[in-house]
Amino acid sequence: MDQRLNGKRAFVTGGSRGIGAAIVTRLAKEGASVAFTYASSPARAEAVAQTVREAGREALAIQADSADAAVLTAAVDQAAAKFGGIDILVNNAGIAAMAPVDQFKLEEFDRTFAINVRAVFVASQAALKHMKEGGRIINICSTNAERMPFAGGSVYAMSKSALVGLVKGMARDLGPRGITVNNIQPGPVNTDMNPENGEFAKTLLGLMAIPHYAHVNEIAGMAAYLATDEAKSVTGASLMIDGGFSA
Repeated sequence: MDQRLNGKRAFVTGGSRGIGAAIVTRLAKEGASVAFTYASSPARAEAVAQTVREAGREALAIQADSADAAVLTAAVDQAAAKFGGIDILVNNAGIAAMAPVDQFKLEEFDRTFAINVRAVFVASQAALKHMKEGGRIINICSTNAERMPFAGGSVYAMSKSALVGLVKGMARDLGPRGITVNNIQPGPVNTDMNPENGEFAKTLLGLMAIPHYAHVNEIAGMAAYLATDEAKSVTGASLMIDGGFSA
């Protein structure tokens, strides 16, 4: 694989499983040293860190709750201290609580907003202290930011659509520094949270133009592209990779 990110330093939230783990591995294979956060499984995090080391790059796994602004900021600062800065931030951590709006618990609303929206702002603000010209901020958003075709997803969709506005504004703020800011908006992806043979799969496949779940490596590939110099003119964008779910 081309070393398009040779010498770059990346920080990924929620990097021990699913899409996040695939992104950590892909960035390392393209030449980046990678720090990432995880919530609750040191063994799983260490396995991902080992894939980074096997690619010949430095790894740092940090246990951190993205809902805690102080903890998340400290994790970013720890990574920057170890690597000497941060060039790439991937805001991947997220949750998907589902319930009809008249039954949705306020504490679940607050936690969804804290992780899916506020943590993106917190991590970005923290990383920018350590990011030079040409940096990259990449958010893992969702196709549901633009289409929510089933009941129970109002709060999740709200949290993801909020990132569309945030990214547009941040792109204007950071453009003079040569820092790009973009969303990746996946549709159904085969992960343990939403397996391709799960109870919702048949419904979701019926909504897609190409009826198959994406592989996590497809999302990782788009993230890697956005992190390279080839994407230096891509900013303020929300890029779909959803099999036509939103078409």
